[in-house]
Amino acid sequence: MNVPQNYKLSPSDLTFLYDKCKHCFVLKVRHGIAQPSIPLPAIFTRIAALQKDYFSGKRTEDVCSQLPPGVVKYGEQRVRSRTLELPGCTSTCYLAGRFDIVAELDDGSFALLDFKTGSPSDEKSEMYARQLQAYAVALENPAPNELRLSPISALGLLYFTPDEYGQLAQSRQNLTGELKWVSIQRDDTTFFTFLKDVVALLDGPLPERQPDSCDWCAFRAKTATLQMTRDGRTGGPSGRATGPVCPKCNGPMQLKKGKYGSFWSCMSFPACKGTRDA
Repeated sequence: MNVPQNYKLSPSDLTFLYDKCKHCFVLKVRHGIAQPSIPLPAIFTRIAALQKDYFSGKRTEDVCSQLPPGVVKYGEQRVRSRTLELPGCTSTCYLAGRFDIVAELDDGSFALLDFKTGSPSDEKSEMYARQLQAYAVALENPAPNELRLSPISALGLLYFTPDEYGQLAQSRQNLTGELKWVSIQRDDTTFFTFLKDVVALLDGPLPERQPDSCDWCAFRAKTATLQMTRDGRTGGPSGRATGPVCPKCNGPMQLKKGKYGSFWSCMSFPACKGTRDA
């Protein structure tokens, strides 16, 4: 039986990695094996940073007429929730990440806003909703000594859609476009049901690789097949490695050579020291 864990869940991973590849998600969260980092194009990060600096301290009505009235007060701060216990789960989890901006509204509540560059769509808004839900829960249920903002009464996306380029001077250019507010409906019931499914997945066996939909799984499958060919071993269907699972954490194992010959070692070493005889 697995030892109960307290999983650290990133709002970004819950938004992107979980839906993209369950195998890679479990590798990262449970076993500490993350995909190689591929940073966002610097221009998007720069635009978001300029927006945060510009809007800080401004009335929301001056930012976008569709926003509820208030003042932008909190920009890009880290949050961490208390430990969350979920019905039917032996393990627990907590949420940790960094939001874009929060406005304090005139009625005493708060609005959580996220900057996006591009064209808004229902599909994108639905995808980003999970990320905003996670930040809202973390802000209302913080760990000791962490930032608390409650209640969060509004969630939404501020989309900047560039549509015109101009030249102010020979060495100065500008990019203008529409700024649109997309309100996100908060749904804690659905979100906590989702968290329960996430923890159940993390407590279970490692999901199969998804080489048909995940580039990193495809890379691992191809390199594993190459390594097995070089070592004179065989693989399973579609070139999947047939190595055992770790007896301690149920994670993947890799073949290593030691003083007394070959053995299987947990890929989470040194966090997990599980081994098997080769």
